Amino acid sequence: MSQIAQLSEAEIEERFHITGTLPVSFLLVGYARTKDQFTVSFGAGEMMLTTLLDAQPAGDRLIFDCSGSAEINRRFLDSGRNVFAGRPVGIHVQFTTGRASEVIFDGGKAFAVALPKHVVRLQRRDTFRIETPRGKPLQFFGRLAGGKLLNFPAHDISVAGLGMTALTLPDGLAPGDRLENCHFALPDDEHELFFSATIRHITPQVGRTGQQQWRIGLHFENMPVVEENRIQRYIARVERERNELVVSR
Repeated sequence: MSQIAQLSEAEIEERFHITGTLPVSFLLVGYARTKDQFTVSFGAGEMMLTTLLDAQPAGDRLIFDCSGSAEINRRFLDSGRNVFAGRPVGIHVQFTTGRASEVIFDGGKAFAVALPKHVVRLQRRDTFRIETPRGKPLQFFGRLAGGKLLNFPAHDISVAGLGMTALTLPDGLAPGDRLENCHFALPDDEHELFFSATIRHITPQVGRTGQQQWRIGLHFENMPVVEENRIQRYIARVERERNELVVSR
């Protein structure tokens, strides 16, 4: 049973609801940019996969891909209640919308619904990840067992680990490898964080420009509690600044 399923409605609302047109649209626009897939449940137990395309607070609408099946699309348009669920960066995200309409977006057919009133986003402290600023990403440094230096930009961070992007994969790097003498610096922080880590996964993917990349998941092994608190404060600051930016628009 998932953690969401074990909570009461009141607990879910208090701990995980994101509400308000601007915060909701800001969150969904982020998922559209990263092309995260969602499963939509509708009708009498039917489902389809879709990708979010855009969220427009001014027009109060969320735009997303049609199914590849004309019959499923037809039945979906008859549905008055649609439940979206996905796991962007491993975090459970769920929201419910009303009836969809067919629209043209970027020259192709798509669906549009009114923005959801709230989004449920699971944010357990030990796994909550936040995307790091892309303009000046965190830089991870470590060494393989043979001494080869590693340096990757991080695309997300939690108190449990880093998600990193590599354009070339170093020889000998594999899931399960333990890295010693790892370190990185948080922005505007005077001291670097030092720790050991384990490679959890290496996932090939194609970037937006068509270039081959690898996503590398890194798990902190012996991060001191005081350093975890520094990471948590950084995550909270980035989240707060992003929310303030949305509100000020």
